[in-house]
Amino acid sequence: MDRKALVCRNILERPQITQRELARELAVSLGTANGLMKECEEEGLIEPASGSSGCSAAYGHVHDIQAAVGPDGRGVSGGGHRLTEKGLARLEPYRVDGAVILAAGFGSRFVPLTFETPKGLLEVFGERMIERQIRQLHEAGITDVTIVVGYLKEKFEYLTDKYGVKLLYNPEYAGKNNLASVHFAKAAMEGRNMYLLASDHWMRVNPFHRYECVSWYASSYMKGATSEWCFTLDKRNRVLDVTSGGHDAWVMYGPAYLSREFLAAFLPVLETYYGLPGTEQFYWEHVYQEMLNGTAARRCGLRRNAAALRCPELYANCLPADSVYEFENLEELRRFDPKYRDRSDNEALSLIANVFGIPEAEISDIRCVKAGMTNQSFLFRANGKAYICRIPGPGTGLLINRRQEAAAFEAVKPLGISENVIYFDPETGYKISEYYEGSRNADPTSLQDMSRCMEVLRGLHRSGAAVAHTFDIRERIGYYEKLCLGLGEIPFEDYSEVRAQMTALTDRLDRLARPKVLAHVDSVADNFIFLPDGQVKLIDLEYAGMCDPLIDVAMCAIYSYYDDEEVDRLIRLYLEREPSAEERTVIYSYVALGGFLWSLWTVYKHYLGQEFGEYSIIMYRYAKRYYRKVCEMDLEM
Repeated sequence: MDRKALVCRNILERPQITQRELARELAVSLGTANGLMKECEEEGLIEPASGSSGCSAAYGHVHDIQAAVGPDGRGVSGGGHRLTEKGLARLEPYRVDGAVILAAGFGSRFVPLTFETPKGLLEVFGERMIERQIRQLHEAGITDVTIVVGYLKEKFEYLTDKYGVKLLYNPEYAGKNNLASVHFAKAAMEGRNMYLLASDHWMRVNPFHRYECVSWYASSYMKGATSEWCFTLDKRNRVLDVTSGGHDAWVMYGPAYLSREFLAAFLPVLETYYGLPGTEQFYWEHVYQEMLNGTAARRCGLRRNAAALRCPELYANCLPADSVYEFENLEELRRFDPKYRDRSDNEALSLIANVFGIPEAEISDIRCVKAGMTNQSFLFRANGKAYICRIPGPGTGLLINRRQEAAAFEAVKPLGISENVIYFDPETGYKISEYYEGSRNADPTSLQDMSRCMEVLRGLHRSGAAVAHTFDIRERIGYYEKLCLGLGEIPFEDYSEVRAQMTALTDRLDRLARPKVLAHVDSVADNFIFLPDGQVKLIDLEYAGMCDPLIDVAMCAIYSYYDDEEVDRLIRLYLEREPSAEERTVIYSYVALGGFLWSLWTVYKHYLGQEFGEYSIIMYRYAKRYYRKVCEMDLEM
């Protein structure tokens, strides 16, 4: 630590700082602070300002930093000390070059607000959190700001014009934690002195400076038990250890400043971590923690001891209470900003309040549900009971007829096999239903679970329940194809050939004139809910319609990524016997057609900005493989 540079930095910003205040800033004794001031004077780094009697004088406190710093970057006269040209040169290596703000994540603990708005763009007291950060950086003279974006990346674009920031896209935001964001920001950070922030930090007082003389991580004192990452510090606030959770401790809380020397030692290790399996959910702080405690060398496969990876020095920037806020969830934000208690301006929360006749403040225990492929959902409690609210995803209005979905719910209601729907809007697709606490989804690898699921499907198919609309897979393929071609090309090289094969299969099924019953069509394992009392519910009737009942067996198989043997086993579970040749051919045909349909569905979603990884490839492979299997069966017959 260059303590004389720290003295220069403090004199630059607060020419009238007292030795006592300086001692507090440097975490040293008053005598040490006095000695440092004298040494800086003797070396010509600082000098008494006009009217000052030197470092033994008592000075007042200057609240406005900018007023205490002249246009040339030196302290103005008027008592206290000022920085000399030599002192300014001493500070030059410590000039902050820029800042990186991590803003790629979804913010699942802030649903439903973050379904519409990235967490960093949420307002606190009428000001967006990320804009407050950018403004504070600009006030400190830091204008080179890079924002790492991912989820709803387009929402941040306006910042480039308003503040001159640069946007950097993290394509792995959905599957990895912020270690990946720092990896993608490596080029913006290498060889530079950089602030590193998360977009959801809210700082009451500006913590940024034009010059920083040590690498630091903002820290707040947490009294009592805490799950935050806790520091062990020496008497100079240098970090000796970081542990997950602790008691009565200074914790990692807020932004960090990382010098070029720190980054030179740290970034190569982070790059190694990025390429290692099992680190997908790591924060960048995990890398530093393991460098500090000596486990990084072993994780990186080095045979030498922990000294093989030199851990750069980091200090805790111990801030006063209530200086920094990291809002963990919507409940914390509600306690801080009354706006979110009374009127959040969120459509889903407003709807819930109206449905249950309660103020938004009484909607509690809000939790994200794993995002579905079609919808977004969250759990909440109202009037002492748990519910789930479904919000249709982007483009869903063109894929699903909500009036038909409502009709399907009405048709199965007497059967008691589906969820208890409290509210359903056939125009928007918003749905509120009872949440079955202690329930679980079906396990597609469990023979017992899938046997129960097939029992539920048989009950539906044999119930006599009916609706006025059909699910016509030929029509759906044509419709999804049209949607895709309206936005771009269909990317499969052999699409024309496979499309002709699917037409041949639908022609064949039409000739068989198969019976039609009310089928679920979306019979994914996650739509079968096992209740604690042993009941099994079949939820989400978005695609349900009159169709061949065997389509449900095929759809369940491909959603579960079953291989050939598992598909045949599922057929036997549903039929409770060996299938006839026709039944096997029909189900294999629906496996192929279902795979083809959902691969088109995924292409359309891709054009809307949603990605589902390898799902489209897996579905397309079902189409091609099971077409061949149908052809092989024909040869055998």
